[in-house]
Amino acid sequence: MTDRLYYHDPFLYDFEAEVRDVLDSPRPALILDRTAFYPTSGGQIFDTGVISTDHGTHKVTEVADTEDGRIVHYLEAPLKDVKLGTRIRGQIDPARRRDHMQQHSGQHVLSAAFVRLFNMPTVSFHMADDYCSIDLDTPSLTKTQIEEAERLANEIILENRPVDIRFVTRDEAEKMGLRKFPPTERDQLRIIDIHDFDLTACGGTHVRQTGQIGCILLRKVEKVRQGWRVEFIAGQRAVSTARRDFTTLTDAAALFSAYIYDVPQQASKSLEEIRSLRKQREQSQEGLAAAQAAALLAATSEFDGRKLIVRTFPDREITFVKLLAQKLTRQAPNVVALLATTSSQPSLIFAQSAGQPFDMGARMKEVMAKFGGRGGGSQDLAQGGLPDGAAIDAALAEARSALTSS
Repeated sequence: MTDRLYYHDPFLYDFEAEVRDVLDSPRPALILDRTAFYPTSGGQIFDTGVISTDHGTHKVTEVADTEDGRIVHYLEAPLKDVKLGTRIRGQIDPARRRDHMQQHSGQHVLSAAFVRLFNMPTVSFHMADDYCSIDLDTPSLTKTQIEEAERLANEIILENRPVDIRFVTRDEAEKMGLRKFPPTERDQLRIIDIHDFDLTACGGTHVRQTGQIGCILLRKVEKVRQGWRVEFIAGQRAVSTARRDFTTLTDAAALFSAYIYDVPQQASKSLEEIRSLRKQREQSQEGLAAAQAAALLAATSEFDGRKLIVRTFPDREITFVKLLAQKLTRQAPNVVALLATTSSQPSLIFAQSAGQPFDMGARMKEVMAKFGGRGGGSQDLAQGGLPDGAAIDAALAEARSALTSS
């Protein structure tokens, strides 16, 4: 059993300990008699830092719990100078620890706010490197409720209430009105007490006063299977994120030559203009394809009762070529079109009027197999792509030969 120093002093960043076990598989690691490193548990992610001996320093990249209550410190590189009984000096990454304390303490305040205001209990908590989330057991969650919970949480932070650590028996805890009990049965529970606001059993690292959380900012909500998920950030993360958001908005506003608060309106206006232009373009493409199809049909003579049109369009996108093929095969009942484009991704379209005897999908697969491409389709319309535009002419010639000889 490892003595967990962070249980009593979350602000302890430096400590001394003795090596109790040295592991080399699957990764190099140490087990100590005591540690200030926090292992991943209870939704909170692990600490990082360094472990030093008289012979060198080893970077701690991950910390984890074992089933028997020991804490494993995974190291970046294999060990050469450490054995059982070696005295070490451990140093926690203080910035990472402070960030975790702000996020976890912020979660306690936020979860308590949702309970006090709307009786919405938190059923799970997750901390990532750039955001945190709580899952609320509630069938609905409104924008007004989100804003009210955020407001109350920040009021509690501003009041700078004491955050105390207490150890009590489970029987004592059951009489205290805890917001949440741990799922495991333990004789003694570690209680995080936010003065006159929240009592929760928790093994994580926390601030000494709510003011050290800094602030809480709710970022996103989404419906999940067990209720609603609320993403949030606290402390310096919130400040950094707000700065990034402001910079993003400022850059966007500059593009529109507008103030940042006008960006949504300007973006909406631009999207509407884009949709209008797209519609106009589609209409123009329709008209152009119809006109070009009529011209091609007029210029193509029948052979063996049908019109075979083979063309390559180096400056047309595949969407236009496909549209042209559809116009050709619908304007006349006896058309077979073998079309291609070398613009961007070299592609081919094989099409025939309804009732013609060929199988365009099968032909396309045969051509693609021979020239190293991929494609397929239905009997009347097929599409494929080639890795090399230089093979387009040969692919069309192959398809034409197969159709005229069958």
